[in-house]
Amino acid sequence: MSISELQIQTALKEAIDPNMQKDFISAKTVRNIKIDGSNVTLDVVLPYPAKSVITEIKQQIEAKLKTIPGVGTVNAAVSSKISSHAVQRGVKPIPGVRNIIAVASGKGGVGKSTTAVNLALALSAEGARVGILDADIYGPSQPMMLGLADAKPESEDGQNMEPMMGHGLQAMSIGFLIDVETPMVWRGPMVTQALEQLLNNTKWHDLDYLVVDLPPGTGDIQLTLAQRVPVTGAVIVTTPQDIALIDARKGLKMFQKVNIPILGIVENMSLHICSKCGHEERIFGEGGGERMGKDYDIEMLGALPLDMAIRQQVDSGKPTVVADPDGRISQIYKQIARRVAVKIGDLAQDHSVKFPSIVIQNT
Repeated sequence: MSISELQIQTALKEAIDPNMQKDFISAKTVRNIKIDGSNVTLDVVLPYPAKSVITEIKQQIEAKLKTIPGVGTVNAAVSSKISSHAVQRGVKPIPGVRNIIAVASGKGGVGKSTTAVNLALALSAEGARVGILDADIYGPSQPMMLGLADAKPESEDGQNMEPMMGHGLQAMSIGFLIDVETPMVWRGPMVTQALEQLLNNTKWHDLDYLVVDLPPGTGDIQLTLAQRVPVTGAVIVTTPQDIALIDARKGLKMFQKVNIPILGIVENMSLHICSKCGHEERIFGEGGGERMGKDYDIEMLGALPLDMAIRQQVDSGKPTVVADPDGRISQIYKQIARRVAVKIGDLAQDHSVKFPSIVIQNT
């Protein structure tokens, strides 16, 4: 009994990618279907990094295809390919960076920097090349969180800096250039100039994603980012508390006004579990991030507990995804990272780098 490519495609329409939440055919991830007698080979190219789930996806596809009568062996080669995606009009891409993810909150103290570094580390753990830019000029925290508090970047030409390396991430922060106790007594124009120099004068090396850890609020830095930095999408961090949600909504609306896609909402400190008795208590309220997502039709990417270990790990320079890579909280961060990457994968691709410049000369 001969097997047709149509049978294979029909079967794959019934197999749902657990991260894209689409079948593999409509997601356009299937390539090079080859039938040799009863044996089938194919490639599945995912638009998001998926190192921790590739085996699961491979097994899912192979098991589905083996249900077709007459199919013998099946070999699905599953891999990832991260593309550049479209950004605001009139903003030039950053050399060496495919996609920029802004991590923002309207309010301080909601765990935005902790979320940013763990998101970056989770994307890296899933197989992507990732960098992190600490855009908080007044209160840089990434050097400490990455265990690089005393590190100083090098510059070969005196103008451009090599990024620091921390747990596999390329990193840059004003904190690498000043003493930890030196206050930045700068007005807005100097702050925005510093951000642009950190971004443009760092020699980023072939990054799939650059995570930008923004300061809280909707001020100069955020406006500069919206107008001059090619941002692929933004992640809003909040807590369930009403006062945090009011400010988070302002941050969300700011990105909408400047046509930067909102990739989703992360709710921090959503639940506290007593370390002694296991009692669960929602200290900061309940369901705030979910309600906000419904109000603006934006995905709730995930909720993280109020857990002392998260704070202890970032303070020690080994964030949760590095300190406890197989733990429950790391799995939540990785799930959030995959959804962020999937949402980026759904955006329009940027083909500008593929077209050569045309120069007309008089001959």
